[in-house]
Amino acid sequence: MELAHIGIDVYACLQPDTGLGASNSGFVARDGGLVVDTMWDLPRTRNLIDLYATVSRAPARRLVNTHHNGDHCWGNQLFAETGAEIIGHRLCAEYFTREASPEMFVALCEAPDVAPPLDGFARSLRAFDFHDIVLTPPTTLIDDDTVIDLDGTPAHLLYVGPAHTPGDVVVHLPDDGIVFTGDILFHRCTPIGWEGTFANWIAALERIEALEPAIVVPGHGPLADVDGLRGQREYLEYVLVETRESFDLGRSTLEAAEHIDLGPYGLWTEPERLAFQVDRAYREFAGVAWDHPVDTTKVFTEVAALRERYACVGDT
Repeated sequence: MELAHIGIDVYACLQPDTGLGASNSGFVARDGGLVVDTMWDLPRTRNLIDLYATVSRAPARRLVNTHHNGDHCWGNQLFAETGAEIIGHRLCAEYFTREASPEMFVALCEAPDVAPPLDGFARSLRAFDFHDIVLTPPTTLIDDDTVIDLDGTPAHLLYVGPAHTPGDVVVHLPDDGIVFTGDILFHRCTPIGWEGTFANWIAALERIEALEPAIVVPGHGPLADVDGLRGQREYLEYVLVETRESFDLGRSTLEAAEHIDLGPYGLWTEPERLAFQVDRAYREFAGVAWDHPVDTTKVFTEVAALRERYACVGDT
């Protein structure tokens, strides 16, 4: 975990891209401090707090959650304990308890034998400690774009969902040319999309591009700029076009993914996550609502199949 100084009193807490759950956070050390996102477990969130304490002694007064996925908010309770105001979109709070619970992840991590296709997922989870997490959703809720005044410095909370999730919010510091995107941007790593729509996600990236930020702190991956935003947008646009052809030809979702030539996108980490995007595209083409429950067993099975396929290609 690394603390990067990216502006006057502005910092990013970056985790190496080791795969699932290696999320980033941000800190604006002004007017009592504003933190953008926590980590997936309490030990990593304590580490994050310790890093921020090296540049600001007092506990942060505010915490913004960019969305409800656990790797960006399951450390919230440590900020609530020090009296921080926790801010998020109304849909972020609403969806907070709709996905797998920490207790379920503890059970999966401690299971002696996990059957495919969840065995790989379980191995990834074991890098984290999900014990003692108390889900602590935002209590200061926003519905639309909102501005927070940090002692004369504006922090714009921009609602861009449903894109990656229903309650996606990005934090823009216009005076600094900095945007914290949450999972609207996965930089140099293949994105995951459970909810939202392709159109909204692409529009969200276009909106952030139009802000012309000098520095973009992604939800996952290294620091980026406008080129990083453009790269993911073009990836989503490409996958959507390629998948439409397979859908019209009646191919299965796995066959569709196997027919897509990833080209330079194959150099991004975990290219097998393509299965998530193809599955979502097929649901959209079939007219299924964006918030309809996903067949996770099917998607994880296809992720595992693509991982094996790409590994075999890499060995040749």
